[in-house]
Amino acid sequence: MPQVSLIIPTRNEAETICECIDRAFQVFKEMDLEGEVLVADSSTDDTAKIALSCGARVIKPKKLGYGNAYLAGFEQAQGDYLVLMDGDLTYDPRAMRDMIAILKSGKYDMVMGSRLRGEILSGAMPALHRYIGNPILTWMLNRLFSSNISDAHCGLRAISRDALNKLNLKSGGMEFASEMVIEAICRGLRIAEVPITYFPRRGKSKLHSLSDGWRHVRFMMLYRPVPFLLVPGILALVFGLALFMGVYLQGGSRMHSSILGGLLAIIGYQMLLAGLHFEAFGVSYGLTHSGRIKRMMSYHSLEKELVLGMILLAAGAMLGLKVLLSWEASGFGELDAASSAMMAMILSILGIQTIFSGMFISLLLLNNGQHD
Repeated sequence: MPQVSLIIPTRNEAETICECIDRAFQVFKEMDLEGEVLVADSSTDDTAKIALSCGARVIKPKKLGYGNAYLAGFEQAQGDYLVLMDGDLTYDPRAMRDMIAILKSGKYDMVMGSRLRGEILSGAMPALHRYIGNPILTWMLNRLFSSNISDAHCGLRAISRDALNKLNLKSGGMEFASEMVIEAICRGLRIAEVPITYFPRRGKSKLHSLSDGWRHVRFMMLYRPVPFLLVPGILALVFGLALFMGVYLQGGSRMHSSILGGLLAIIGYQMLLAGLHFEAFGVSYGLTHSGRIKRMMSYHSLEKELVLGMILLAAGAMLGLKVLLSWEASGFGELDAASSAMMAMILSILGIQTIFSGMFISLLLLNNGQHD
């Protein structure tokens, strides 16, 4: 049985895959370890054939995606230690030596490569990723999850079998890189970092800066929606309502302030609901463990939210009807009731949002096998 399983996700890496595999087997030989190389391949070229000829086991993931490739590899890997590495030779397989040695010492459960603490060769990483994207995303992850990782999205990492079994990994796309680190932090794994050298890629890069970056941010929002949505939403809602009601109670003469207040109130309420939806989704699908949301979902009742939404909607409709009747009484001429009309609009929108929010959470409960 192999002691180490190296998993390489590939998509059209025919140019580099054999050299990558050969270097990996050389490392296993130098460390006197039994090792295997698994290539999780979704290529349209000869990558799979070449990998087989060079001694690797080839796996065909059922779905495309960076995360899906690793999830398929985890199912087939036999080693006590698993190493994750790209197959384009941007990482030198010899860097595995230090990572495996650290895991074998038993002091750490997971080892991350750090390009930012090591060396990034010229042309290996675009300036946008090196100085903006990667540092910002890593800083966000560290702030949100109280960690101290220097390069959270490095594709070279190693983990023990026991530690991997503690992680709840599900993501099929590029956000898998963030999910693995976040899960490791949340499960209390001991994480070490080793400086590595990052080499220029051979061939065309498959990264998409904006879409892949958004995937990582979206995933962090799923685990920690409070700073992204809940807190800004509450602040915008409170400030917007205070501004609007202040103007409304004074006769509604400051129209621009009324519009701003109403807009902030609506946006804030929508962000607040979105934050609750993110947390509810994470709990429903077993991704997060928010006690607050679990309690909310345990006592959730669609009828309660429908009643609240209908009350708000009815209040808005009645106020709107009052404005309409006043306008009719004036002969459909000029009418100084803009503030009342805006109040009617705000109440109606908040009511509709509340109704659909209740319906959405009910669908999550239904999908999760719970009764509403």
